Amino acid sequence: MIKVIMPMKRRPGMSIDEFRDYYETKHRVIGEKYLSGYAIKYIRRFTDPLPDRSGNITDPEFDVLMEIWYPDMETFEACGKNLQEPEIKKEINEDEEKIFDLSMMRSYIVEEHESNINNT
Repeated sequence: MIKVIMPMKRRPGMSIDEFRDYYETKHRVIGEKYLSGYAIKYIRRFTDPLPDRSGNITDPEFDVLMEIWYPDMETFEACGKNLQEPEIKKEINEDEEKIFDLSMMRSYIVEEHESNINNT
């Protein structure tokens, strides 16, 4: 299993509600269109900040943690190659400019380690 996580920030001037609505009604649809046949999961985890140690709530560093799960490295690489097709890349890039602060975009392949905290 290959898991890619992308923490992303909404573009300046966009409210949290506008961001979430746009992501779920427009950007998600583009993602599903091009991930279909490659990814086995496409998850969006929207962040809501908790108070810091002083009790202050600040704007989150990232507004969404996006996850894409692939069955294996070969499928991940094939999807990446497909996403570089000029027409596909153009559509994705143009939509990303509408919703994200591109200077804050990051991508990571993650390795998971899970603890059994219930000892069962």
